[in-house]
Amino acid sequence: MQGKAAPPPGPPGPYPACSYQPGAPFASYPPPSGQSVLTRPMIGGPPSHTPPQSASPGPRPPPAQATPPPAVSSSSYYTNPQQPPAWQYNTAPPPMGAPTSISTPPRGPAPPHVNPTSSSTGSSSPAYSHAAPPPHASHGVTQPPGPGMQRTPLHGYPPPGSAPPSMTPMATHAYQPNRAPYGPPPTGPLPPLNPAPPPMGPPMAHATPHPPRAEDTGPQAPGGSNHVDNRTGGPPQPGPHGRPLGGHYPSLPPGYQNAAPPPAAMQPYSQAPQPYQQPLGGPGPAQLSPSLAAMSLQSRTPEALRVVNLLQERNLLPPSPTPPPTPCLQQDLQKINCNPEVFRSTLTSIPQTQSLLNKAKMPLGLLLHPFKDLSQLPVVTSSTIVRCRSCRTYINPFVSFLDQRRWKCNLCYRVNDVPEEFMYNPVSRSYGEPHKRPEVQNATIEFIAPSEYMLRPPQPAVYLFILDVSHNAVETGYLSVFCQSLLDNINALPGDSRTKIGFVTFDSTIHFYNLQEGLSQPQMLIVSDIDDIFLPTPDSLLVNLNECKELVQDLLKSLPTLFQKTMETQSALGSALQAAYKLLLPTGGRMSVFQTQLPNLGVGALQSREDPNQRASAKDIQHLSPATDFYKKLALDCSGQQVAVDLFLLSSQYCDLASLGCISRYSAGSVYYYPSYHHQHNPAQVECFQKDLKRYLTRKIGFEAVMRIRCSKGMSIHTFHGNFFVRSTDLLSLPNVNPDAGFAVQMSIEENLDDMQIVSFQAALLYTSSKGERRIRVHTLCLPVVNSLSDIFAGADVQAITGLLACMAVDRSATASLSDARDAMTNAAIDSLTSYRQSVLSIQQPGLLAPACLRLFPLFILALLKQKAFRTGTSTRLDERLFAMCQLKYQPLVYSMLMIHPALYRVDDLSDEGALNINERTVPQPHVLQLSVEKLSREAAFLMDAGTVMYLWVGRSCHPGFLTQVLGVPSYAAVPDNLYVLPELDTAESQRTRAFIGWLRDQRPFFPPLHVIRDESQLKPTFMQNMIEDRTESALSYYEFLLHLQQQISK
Repeated sequence: MQGKAAPPPGPPGPYPACSYQPGAPFASYPPPSGQSVLTRPMIGGPPSHTPPQSASPGPRPPPAQATPPPAVSSSSYYTNPQQPPAWQYNTAPPPMGAPTSISTPPRGPAPPHVNPTSSSTGSSSPAYSHAAPPPHASHGVTQPPGPGMQRTPLHGYPPPGSAPPSMTPMATHAYQPNRAPYGPPPTGPLPPLNPAPPPMGPPMAHATPHPPRAEDTGPQAPGGSNHVDNRTGGPPQPGPHGRPLGGHYPSLPPGYQNAAPPPAAMQPYSQAPQPYQQPLGGPGPAQLSPSLAAMSLQSRTPEALRVVNLLQERNLLPPSPTPPPTPCLQQDLQKINCNPEVFRSTLTSIPQTQSLLNKAKMPLGLLLHPFKDLSQLPVVTSSTIVRCRSCRTYINPFVSFLDQRRWKCNLCYRVNDVPEEFMYNPVSRSYGEPHKRPEVQNATIEFIAPSEYMLRPPQPAVYLFILDVSHNAVETGYLSVFCQSLLDNINALPGDSRTKIGFVTFDSTIHFYNLQEGLSQPQMLIVSDIDDIFLPTPDSLLVNLNECKELVQDLLKSLPTLFQKTMETQSALGSALQAAYKLLLPTGGRMSVFQTQLPNLGVGALQSREDPNQRASAKDIQHLSPATDFYKKLALDCSGQQVAVDLFLLSSQYCDLASLGCISRYSAGSVYYYPSYHHQHNPAQVECFQKDLKRYLTRKIGFEAVMRIRCSKGMSIHTFHGNFFVRSTDLLSLPNVNPDAGFAVQMSIEENLDDMQIVSFQAALLYTSSKGERRIRVHTLCLPVVNSLSDIFAGADVQAITGLLACMAVDRSATASLSDARDAMTNAAIDSLTSYRQSVLSIQQPGLLAPACLRLFPLFILALLKQKAFRTGTSTRLDERLFAMCQLKYQPLVYSMLMIHPALYRVDDLSDEGALNINERTVPQPHVLQLSVEKLSREAAFLMDAGTVMYLWVGRSCHPGFLTQVLGVPSYAAVPDNLYVLPELDTAESQRTRAFIGWLRDQRPFFPPLHVIRDESQLKPTFMQNMIEDRTESALSYYEFLLHLQQQISK
């Protein structure tokens, strides 16, 4: 914030008295009764954007030039009339010129789905108005999944006097671990329920799904991408989105909630929705009445558009979690819409035109968690996977059945035939009701792919571990923790009888381990020529785990002592990675790298670029980009061979994560960072490392995966965020996919959507399971199209907008500068509130006005500016800053929001009032407090959940009962300095506190360590830095930030 216009002076103390009174709940806007049915005409013609959006497979026109950024208005964040670094959210980026020299990952074992000949390294670049990043800059890393703050509901409440939509469970379709997936029709005779019996053999010749083309099945088809989403002119299609959930998400961590309580009758997503009964020839989603689009929210003011004066209403934080906004769809459509935990949009109402979207000054994008662990997942086995013949969309709940034999695609509107096999319903065992099939009843579904979806046998699960054994590594003690953890979980590694495993250790030389069956003990083979690395015995370094398990266990028991007395201080990481790449070349697999220092020998050697004196600089932060392209090039080579690289960095020294992180970023891997890791001096991090390792080793994994996102005709995708490699315009290569990875995409509207009432997005993820099955997981999301700014604002999802802006800011930091990214985030708040004031408010009032749905937007922007990734003026290690950026790009939204805006609770007075009862355990539900010191009290104790870490702050005069009954100490002075585990005491207070912390931890897949801190603790400054609403030496308070926004808006 330095160097900008000084904010107008304001009262230094607390806000004026709060005038906010929660209003009566309002509904998501149901369509007026008696709406007419209008059949949508067929739409054809190719769109004008790069991602294939057309239903016709003809040649695509070149990408449209991005529109120039708007002229600087008087509300510019800058004090001088220069072009502000605001994002031009929703238009395609300008051409980037010649691609980088890294053209294509070398082709090796042909993946069963990707066409190496069509690979390109250029990913779509972010659509910023200037300083567009080079290819791949759209990739990023997100943090390990954890609980995320629940989203503020915008307009998901029923109007007064109306009943909430029913959410009766759909029995039969839920995934049950112990039963077989839906299979093909039975071969025995069936009762004659309909004219024809179910097919007994292969699909009939006239069935719609044509045999997969070469580009549909694999890499050897010239010009094809991947069979998941064949590029025959089909639009890239995004996936599912918001569905009305219950009062809270049982599986999400605490977050924010609206003042009005959610309807009690709505049930959580864990119960599948009632089957959608679409009458044949009836008004399917592709034939909705235009009244849906014409519904104006101006006839009454919904809660989402209630005007809030941010300078007067202080207590805006909802006391408990709430679901994201509910799209304004007909009830039968919304019941079957996609779970927002998997797929959500920044705007739940899509503008009709790009100009309308530009006027709203809000980003349009999708946030995905495609491989999320789901408690219920319908799995279908069928020899015929029904897809649109034109755009290759998978049949889904939002298509229209014109009659029993024809269906209309909801993305390109082509009419397709219903294949004979699809007439049989494996759930009801009836014939002649294709609209009741599981594929048409579930917005998220998984197919077990038939043999034509692969060109070679699916790869086995292959795990290769690369371990730093230099003196620095031995000193940290990580090796014994790793070996013991792998020993404990070796039988839980995902895989089958083909699973392979191998080990490479390195210091100044590379050590391989011969684990061939028949040996009495493992053999170490040392290669000292690191400049020309080779494999000493290629056939015995990766071995079958089941056949050689005893040798593997012997090696893990001996490794920690093998290098105990080493004095070797050098690290040849680059050569070790090259060796590992050669080892995995024939099969693909997962490479797990453990590194404890800066690589300083051989290829990929790095030098320290961090100046400790500049950590607290208020100026631009340097060295946020890689020092060398070695790790990026190697990652692209790995991606081409279906190898993903996961990096575990355990170091108190600078390791240049900006460079090393590329090895995971472009190979779809993950990054784990443990600063100051030491087995004796930092026991909290040891516990965190152990828990993370267990999750990492045992979680499900998908190999040789690709993901394609498709969207309705007229819309296009132009930028991706996450860890991946972009193989073609809309195809992401994911050598490994894990359930903790999130992705985001930015979108634009290329053609007016005037004749559409809804649009759909579909994400299709093709992967090989650890058991060797080819599977396709499909998510489909449906959203309404609107033509007024007030409707757009009413459907804004403030948390999704914040998450997408964070991804964009990470890219901007690397390609332009950190100050540029900070200014652009501030301008995002200024622009959207200016648009709301000028274009939506009918009566101008004094103050800083926002719609209720965006009332937390300035707070979240300020939280981003104070977040470790973007803050200035506060001492921040360069690697820690880079890791925070990685997490924002890679974490699913529900987890990254806690990193952005932590949750604060008072925990010394927990009670059973309003508590949840989970697995016979009572879990208290304290209110979320504002992040301000004024909410703290010396007589109390407070828990701060910051996503990846938790702090329990104990006041100096805390009640003695809490100290003795929860912490197990007689007095405040007796609280240990390094307490990180609460004692298990047989008291009600101890059980409540541990139950609440355990419940928070259970809602995320990674393990946040707990630090108990006092006023004298070294971690107290870190705790206080998360008090976002307070002023610091280098950053404005929340009230001062609001005054600054008001000053800029009123210019």
